[in-house]
Amino acid sequence: MKVFVVLVTTPNRAVSEKLAKLAVGKKLAACVNIVPGLKSRYWWKNKVETAREELLVLKTNSAKLPQLQEALRKNHPYSVCEILALPVAGGNPAYLKWIHQSLKK
Repeated sequence: MKVFVVLVTTPNRAVSEKLAKLAVGKKLAACVNIVPGLKSRYWWKNKVETAREELLVLKTNSAKLPQLQEALRKNHPYSVCEILALPVAGGNPAYLKWIHQSLKK
C-alpha cells in the first residue's frame, strides 16, 4: 500500500483547523501539518488573483486517499479547491509504518 502526501490550500486558520480535525478524526489522514503565511498568485476567471492562504500537508495511504479527497471537496469553501496527492517514493520505514497503523480503525 502506498503512502501519499496531500497538499491543500485554505483561505484561513478556521478552515485549516476544520479540515485537519475532520481528516485526522475520521482516520483519513494520519497527520496534518498546517503551514500559515502563504501568498498565492493564480489564474481565476481569466485574471490573475493574489490571496493570503494556508497550506495543509496531509499524510495518508492509497486505501484512504479516495475518502480523504471526497471529504475535503465536500467540506472546503472553494468551488475548485486544490487537492494534490503526491506518491511518496521513500522515507523513514518506521514513519511510513506509523502512517499505515494510524489509519487502521
